[in-house]
Amino acid sequence: MEDLADLFRDFLPGSGNSRTAFPLAAATVQSQDFWVGGSKRPAIVHLLSAMLDQRRHRFGPLMLAIVRRSMTWRQGRGDPLTRDETLRPNEIHLRLSIKIPELNEQDFLDTLHRPDTRRDDPTSPGEFQPTDEVAKELSQTLIGLYEHPPQRRGYEYDRFLTELFDAYGLAPRSPFKLTGEQIDGSFKLHGDTYLVEAKCQAGLTGQSDLLTFSSKVSGKATWSRGLFISNSGFSDDGLKAFGSGRRTNIICAHGLDLHEIVHNRLSLIEILEEKLRRAVETNRAFISVRELR
Repeated sequence: MEDLADLFRDFLPGSGNSRTAFPLAAATVQSQDFWVGGSKRPAIVHLLSAMLDQRRHRFGPLMLAIVRRSMTWRQGRGDPLTRDETLRPNEIHLRLSIKIPELNEQDFLDTLHRPDTRRDDPTSPGEFQPTDEVAKELSQTLIGLYEHPPQRRGYEYDRFLTELFDAYGLAPRSPFKLTGEQIDGSFKLHGDTYLVEAKCQAGLTGQSDLLTFSSKVSGKATWSRGLFISNSGFSDDGLKAFGSGRRTNIICAHGLDLHEIVHNRLSLIEILEEKLRRAVETNRAFISVRELR
């Protein structure tokens, strides 16, 4: 475990405040109780040793969770996970008589960075697509949001959005800042950074909230853009008033859009791209996924 811990040390941060940290990877395989915190290397050794001894059947899924989150985290800080870094742990897995076929698939290995190869767009997330398992988890999380009380619902929405952006390699900035049920954050798409505002509430979002967020985006760098997510949707009057006499610097999505994406396995990247294109062509901040299709 010492050798494996040394290899994984730079894969993820150890802080529980990061949505791409080791504790979250452990939580995805129901083993967060094995993360003891403190100094990162000893904590990794403890996690791996405990998993191998007590939950060996989840050791492979844990390795996958660590690698997938590392791809997002390392890409976000400009130090993409390399093919060699992923292959070295596989050698130790074999010595432990553990096979993880997903980490040896050629299609997966081809998505990893090679230091001696220059890609046309190193920030492009196009090759990121959630697995069937991840897509199912996202769908279940979204459907189950309203089973939680309002305060808890905000945190669950936070987790869902982070996992959604993570699944498509959009390098979400986390943790989101939570005020009530308002969640702020950012993600990267094709090298551009988008501010995010999300509301998980009963009422429709109107003009005032759209104007406030648009002003927040305008107050940042001139190239800033924004994505406003309102789980319950937007009022027609609010959208019409917001789009009257001004150029939009944001695009919008509602809960049904997210349901369409995760339930029907649509590409989040393609949906965002099409929303952006329609906004440029029509100056409409919101066009539903069903209308786009």
